Parts: sequence; structure tokens; C-alpha cells
Amino acid sequence: MSHRNARLTVFGRRLLVERVCSGRPVAHVAAEMGISRATAHKWIRRWRTEGEAGLHDRSSRPRTTPHRTPADVEARVCDLRRARKLGPARIGPVLGLPASTVHRILTRHGLNRLSWFDRPTGSVIRRYERDRPGELVHVDVKKLGRIPDGGGHRVLGRDAGRPIRGMGFDYIHSAVDDHTRLAYSEIHPDEKVATCAGFLTRAAAFYRAHGIERIERVLTDNAWAYRKGLAWKAALAALGATGKLTRAYRPQTNGKVERFNRTLLDEWAYLRPYTSNEQRSAALTDFLHTYNHHRCHTALNGHPPISRVNNVPGQYS
Repeated sequence: MSHRNARLTVFGRRLLVERVCSGRPVAHVAAEMGISRATAHKWIRRWRTEGEAGLHDRSSRPRTTPHRTPADVEARVCDLRRARKLGPARIGPVLGLPASTVHRILTRHGLNRLSWFDRPTGSVIRRYERDRPGELVHVDVKKLGRIPDGGGHRVLGRDAGRPIRGMGFDYIHSAVDDHTRLAYSEIHPDEKVATCAGFLTRAAAFYRAHGIERIERVLTDNAWAYRKGLAWKAALAALGATGKLTRAYRPQTNGKVERFNRTLLDEWAYLRPYTSNEQRSAALTDFLHTYNHHRCHTALNGHPPISRVNNVPGQYS
């Protein structure tokens, strides 16, 4: 990947090739593009040798690493990690390796975080991600108690802010695209079939407005509205999508929206003490904009979800 101050991106390299192929001297083209003749000749040479693929960045990793830790030692490091859950500081003395070397080995094999594999068995947890936007959308509902006017226990204290009988609940319907993590949420008074179907239709319109033209599959839990609801099935049919249910008691399958629900609670619902239910509801729009356009996502290499959506004007605005 080109650094942010690079003179030539892949587009610039194509432009360089086009100008040279039109018959212009390499030195002249290099001067007007602000690069050296040697750099210009390098990209021309790569293009002639490898074609279009030669204009893309290569890995800076060396072809050979003579001093790399032997494979059998790396295997012993991985075995100790899986079997005994030891960290680099404890594996190092056992095998006579520096802790920093052990950490690099664990990182290389995807074992540097215990949360990445199943603790009882030591097997790496299989995480999946769809290849394109709209291929799979996760849908779920989060139930929240409504806030009385003047605030609940977070504002008034545990005794004074006890729940008021009959306040009821808000149901936060959320959809998360599997590839981009682009999220859409609405607040409703229930999770009935008609409500779920209407939400899905509006979520699809939201994704279309952001460049995801079609939803192919929708993944949900085993709630009655998703299993049996005729309106839900009609909404899926109208979108040309198919529905898929998770295995019973396996929320990990629908994990992207489950994780989004946790973020929803931490960064919106419980972010600060709200003095009314309307105040909390009004804050949802700002949270969603921040989540989609500005919040760094670890699964996207620190970029916000909107960065994975194609052809969106003003992505980072």
C-alpha cells in the first residue's frame, strides 16, 4: 500500500505508462509527475515484464530469512500456547527464547491473543467475513427499559430512580452488513412481525442509499417473527433475499450484530445519564453517524465501516 505522501499511486503509475507509451520521453514524463527518472524507468520496466500486475505494490518482506526461528521450535511454541495457555514471558524460559521472539512467533501463527481461540480445546475460533457488501446482513433486536421523565437510577440514584410500573420497553432493531460493518438501527415499541418486516424494508433502502444495491441473505436468530412471520417472509421476497436462522443458543453465528449491540449499549444507551427517554432516542442518530463514518473498527484495520462501501461521495465527512 502506498504511503499517504507517495507521488505515485496505482492510478499514477498507469498514467505514467500511458504517457510514455504515447511516445513521450521518460525523462519529460518523470519531471512533470515529480519523480526521478530511475523511478519512472522502474515502473515502466515492471509494466513491460508483468503487465498490469506489475503496477501494484509488492511486499517488502525479504525472499529468505536465514536467521528465522526453526520450524520445529515454532511448532513447540504453538503447542505450549494451545495446551497450557502460556504467555511469551513463560514460554521463553522453557524453550530458551527471548519473550519478544516468542511473541513474534505467536503473532505469525495467529495465537498472540487468547481470545482468538477456544480456551478448553485450544483450537482457533473460525471467524468468517463475506466477500462483498450486501452478501449477508445480520439482523437482531435489543430490548431496553424506557427512561422516565427526570431520569432513572443513573440520574437519581438506585432508590429514587426505581423503574416505574408500566413504563415499558424500547426495542432497538439493528442491521449490520457482514462485509462493511455498516449499521442501521431504529427504535420501536415492539418486535412484532409487521415491525420487523417494515424495519427490513427501510434498512434495505438505507443500504441502497449508501451504494449497497442488493441484500442477498439476511441472518437472524430464531425469534418467532423471523421463523414464522408471513410479513417477514414477504419482505424478504420483495427484496429478492433469502433468510437464514442461527443454530439455537448459538449467538456467535450472528456475532457481528451481537457485538454491535454491545457497542450500542456502551457508546449510546449507557454513555451518559439521560433525563428522559426522548433524550436517549434523539442521541441514536448521532451515534450511528459516528459509528459508520468515524469510529475506528479493529476488523477493518482501524477504518470506519463506510470506508468499505464503494462510490460513496464524502465518505469521511
